[in-house]
Amino acid sequence: MLQPELSFVSLILHASLLVQLVMLLLLAISIGSWTAIFRKWIQLRNANADTDRFEADFWKDGDLGGLFEELRDGKRSSGAQARIFEAGMAEFLRTRKQKPGDVAAMLDGARRSMRAAYQREMDQLEAHLAFLASAGSVSPYIGLFGTVWGIMHAFRGLANVQQATLAAVAPGIAEALIATAIGLFAAIPAVVAYNRFAHDADRLSTRFDTFIDEFLNILQRQAR
Repeated sequence: MLQPELSFVSLILHASLLVQLVMLLLLAISIGSWTAIFRKWIQLRNANADTDRFEADFWKDGDLGGLFEELRDGKRSSGAQARIFEAGMAEFLRTRKQKPGDVAAMLDGARRSMRAAYQREMDQLEAHLAFLASAGSVSPYIGLFGTVWGIMHAFRGLANVQQATLAAVAPGIAEALIATAIGLFAAIPAVVAYNRFAHDADRLSTRFDTFIDEFLNILQRQAR
């Protein structure tokens, strides 16, 4: 059992102003990280589910025109891969009306439209990952700064006592080390989440790339 003067809350309340500001900053980073983690987890989970559902519909129906109309009219739930498909199919149909018989122009237009849609979707999926990476890399150093400052403050206090003892310096060192602990608490979940979400985003990117190539092969056969 900690003595009252060494309790967690007491150490925070009696820390120097700068150390308290460091702790407050780390708390804000931690809250921001957990908010980003939950939002990104939901977004990627939904993106995977939407992609699975669309791929099942795409390969099951075979009627790309009907699938395109249903997606455009909102009769089917959409998703990142569905929007890529819509962009490519819309440009393919538009080019076929404008340049009938020009297979290269049809495929090139569909490819460019799908690549633009792919980039927009990946930008959405990768949003806020940089924040998690920054939080994971910076938080320990912010906490370490608070710790170093707190220890310096504790040792400066020894100048006012006649005899330096562990009991005299322990509270100051303990309150300083809390800053490091809070820094690690903010950093570890952010790093783990970043690695996981970056992996999930890469897997979706690979699925989108593969779909674009397969869809272009289908359009090439239909354009002839």
